[in-house]
Amino acid sequence: MFWYNSETVAVQYQIAGRTAAAIVASVEDGVRTGALRPGDLLPTVRGLAADLGVAANTAAAAYQQLRQRGVIETQGRHGTRIRQETPISSLRTSKEPSVPEGVLDLAAGMPSLLPDLGPALRHAAAVHDGHIGVVPELVAEARRRLGDLPDEAAYAVVGGALDGLDRLLSTELRPGDPVGVEDPGWASSLDLLAAHGMTPVPMPVDDDGPTVDGLVGVLKAGVKAVIVTTRAQNPTGASVTPERAARLRKVLQGHEILLIEDDHAAELAGVALAPLAGSTPRWAFLRSASKPYGPDLRIAILAGDETTVARVQGRQRLSAGWVSTVLQHTLLRLWETYDPAGAAHEYDRRRTALVEALRSRGWAARGRTGINVWVPVDSEAQALTALRDHGYAVAPGSLYRIASPPAVRVTIAHLPVAAVEAFADAFADAVGRRSGRWTV
Repeated sequence: MFWYNSETVAVQYQIAGRTAAAIVASVEDGVRTGALRPGDLLPTVRGLAADLGVAANTAAAAYQQLRQRGVIETQGRHGTRIRQETPISSLRTSKEPSVPEGVLDLAAGMPSLLPDLGPALRHAAAVHDGHIGVVPELVAEARRRLGDLPDEAAYAVVGGALDGLDRLLSTELRPGDPVGVEDPGWASSLDLLAAHGMTPVPMPVDDDGPTVDGLVGVLKAGVKAVIVTTRAQNPTGASVTPERAARLRKVLQGHEILLIEDDHAAELAGVALAPLAGSTPRWAFLRSASKPYGPDLRIAILAGDETTVARVQGRQRLSAGWVSTVLQHTLLRLWETYDPAGAAHEYDRRRTALVEALRSRGWAARGRTGINVWVPVDSEAQALTALRDHGYAVAPGSLYRIASPPAVRVTIAHLPVAAVEAFADAFADAVGRRSGRWTV
């Protein structure tokens, strides 16, 4: 999935159909079977209409439905393409390795320094008493750990940060609603918005989080919600400072929008939390266990105003019902027995070393917190290809950005400090010589 080439053109798969519904089904079949792949270019509306012998309005309606379902995206003069992530599972591509053998994976974005879950799981199994629903002791500990949030906050447990975001969007917003998002920002949230048929409105991000002017801009654009990453922002590593938080809170006051904060890195962030929670009447704060304790722990704490949390819990009861109490007890035990500070310190060492190494070679790398480094480049396609030839896989910035300039994301989870200089040399050799960009 990380070998995205902006020049890729889909010519093998023939879209069929005489109605908008049939055209939609044909494109989705192509995605499901793997005949249409992420980044593949589709015909123009007029071209598709001519190929199928249908009215241009029919082809346009099909593309509109596919965009609303999050299957395709229109990139201006770059045309209409299959999204990198869609709400349709590909039976073929899901089985293929994303990184070739012999290439170091610095693209996946997954943590590597994690605790042994065995003792916590055994403890959870031992204390499990058949209770279902929210474990009161977990909520009590979450409230203590999140002492910077408003005292009147309500709490719930969801199946990870993305599950919580999905439930918030489905209960609070409607298809077509504009949502303020960080640019660049978390690729999964952009994909989820597309799947809900919502419109992302970009907010520029610097090292201190969303810019004040960016927030003002999306509010003037009439967004119904704003999504902010508090720390270890993916992909840039930005972290909202107390000073920036104070200014953003002032801007948010008086606006009837839903404020969603994602604290996915939690204890791994290495800096103090400066939340915006409570700036608006409707708000939600998500803290996931995936980064500090393991991606397979599909559990997150959701705090928020009573109405917002009650709506999420109501929808949850109609579907999954509750998050496994075994998982809840596991997370509680990990909170009691494991300190992620050591892993956080090591990630800081690796990230800082890489940022400094790239900057010393003339690249404006960013990465204040977390496990990712964001590096502007002239051509993402050339950078990915050149680095792959040098034995490294990195993620294309196109997955994470809307209007911000081209870049690549490098994850340091599997890049020890001893290997940083070699990678920086390879980056400068492969990317610098191809682009001619040697100065910041």
